[in-house]
Amino acid sequence: MFWIILSTIGAACMATLMVFMRLRSAKKPASVKKIILPPLFMSTGAFMFIFPVFRIEWSQVIEALVVGVMFSIVLIIGSKFEIKQNDIYLIPSKSFIFILFGLLTLRIILKLAFSGTISLYETSGMFFLLAFGMIISWRIAMLIKYKKLEKQLKYSDAH
Repeated sequence: MFWIILSTIGAACMATLMVFMRLRSAKKPASVKKIILPPLFMSTGAFMFIFPVFRIEWSQVIEALVVGVMFSIVLIIGSKFEIKQNDIYLIPSKSFIFILFGLLTLRIILKLAFSGTISLYETSGMFFLLAFGMIISWRIAMLIKYKKLEKQLKYSDAH
């Protein structure tokens, strides 16, 4: 139970940090690099699967990734860009904070529900994959939206 509480506190701190980072980054123009780097940095967490205690069945891998992609839909809808002064900015969504903490709350509920049947290590692996599936699909959607606006910006500059 101690580890569940500790990991929940850690997740809440990370979510809070993410909100502040997102609000700060909205003051600067977006870029492909800013969209792509977070999932790349997060991907290093997959090294946990080197250790046998974290390994899960392929069905659990697929399940976690699918749930992550489903969760990302809310973030994809809430992520919008706009062109200001020939730069592309991510519009800070008022719902982002509620979405993020809603997903965190759901994650905590699911973690508590499954902690009795799945080991803490397997649960950690599954939630890593869930978060990774969510951020990858969200960032791909953001990149597509960004690239469309970038084309629009280049087209308007040419004419």
